[in-house]
Order: sequence, then C-alpha cells, then structure tokens
Amino acid sequence: MSDEGFIHIVRVDIDPEYEAAFNAWYEQSHFPDLLACPGWLSAQRFISIGQGPKYAAMYQVAGLWAFETPEFLKVKGFGPFEPLVKNFTRIQLKPLSGDHRPDTP
Repeated sequence: MSDEGFIHIVRVDIDPEYEAAFNAWYEQSHFPDLLACPGWLSAQRFISIGQGPKYAAMYQVAGLWAFETPEFLKVKGFGPFEPLVKNFTRIQLKPLSGDHRPDTP
C-alpha cells in the first residue's frame, strides 16, 4: 500500500461485565486522543449484527505515517482495557474507485 489515505477497521470483544466502562472510555477518552493525533481524520463505532467480534471502530487515516507519530505511539492500544480485550482483528482498506452515492436534490 502506498502512503495514501485509507480506512482502518478494528474489531474486538470484551467481557460483558466491562462493556459499559469500555464503551465510555472509547467514546470519552480513546476517540478524542486518537483524533488529536496527526493523520487521524475521523472515527466511528459500530456494533455487530452478525458474526465476529461484537464491537468495531472505523477510522479514516491520512496514511501509514500516522501510525508512527509520537502522539499516536502514546495513545495506541486499548489503555486500561488492554488485558481484557479479546478476538482483536484489524483490516486496512483503500478505495478502488470514487464514491457511488445516488444524487440527492
């Protein structure tokens, strides 16, 4: 992958007893910390309605260089929940072509 923008998706599970605290930390601390890092352009969370890990986060990243900044290296990972996260998966995707949304008036 060349050093151009892409989508970075992370999926995880966490024990139900820690879900409320994990979700609060993700929204109130992790997202703001990541979005303050150079090259981290947007962030959004999802919950699975099918197979695989329950939680997903999708980020728009300006390039692979964003993973090497001192700011990112300080906040990467799952903070206090690192030992509690299970079934971690990651995928990075680049677009094949332009946006194909229907025109809206």
